[in-house]
Amino acid sequence: MHTIDLENWKRREHFEFFYRMDYPQYNICANIDVTHFLRFVKEHNLPFYYAMIYAVTKVTDECENFRYRVREGKQVVLHDKLHPSFTDMSSDSTEDLFKFVTMDMEGTLFDFVHKAQEVSASQKCYFDFAPMIDRDDFLYITCIPWISFTHLSHTISINRNDSVPRISWGKYFEQDGKVLLPFSVQVHHAFVDGIHVGQYFEKLKRYCNQPE
Repeated sequence: MHTIDLENWKRREHFEFFYRMDYPQYNICANIDVTHFLRFVKEHNLPFYYAMIYAVTKVTDECENFRYRVREGKQVVLHDKLHPSFTDMSSDSTEDLFKFVTMDMEGTLFDFVHKAQEVSASQKCYFDFAPMIDRDDFLYITCIPWISFTHLSHTISINRNDSVPRISWGKYFEQDGKVLLPFSVQVHHAFVDGIHVGQYFEKLKRYCNQPE
């Protein structure tokens, strides 16, 4: 992680313009082709959800604009690496409640999926914020596998310093011989423009076509 010199930052004017907004976040939803990725995870007996968490986190790390964060006093930092903080359903089959799970992004896809299963299964409380104290190097991730949505909004506190991207997806479906996944990206406009979201979708599409 390193601190950005705002005075000499090429994005300074864009940052200043959007940072002053009361609600500087925006959301883009689109369908992505996961035909090859779904086939890959099924062939290797991997849970689609955890595998997708790995995929989106890995791709986000490749997009610099998604790794910027703003802190108190308008201090801007750029993280070297991001880690997923995701929702997961309770292991108690009698409940319909979810929990927040936060873990480090490490190893291969197979390593990560195995670790995610262990971490989630061992977490008994719904909201464990201890791993997030004094950190903002996260990517917030959730899934709504019951709905093939066309739009999604998030609950959020009005805080212009909240610059953690929110990645979500819904129920995949078949269309014209392809498996499509409704996918949502919510970002802080002080750091991420439409062109960067477009680049993100392209990188994710390439990864899903050729997973490791």
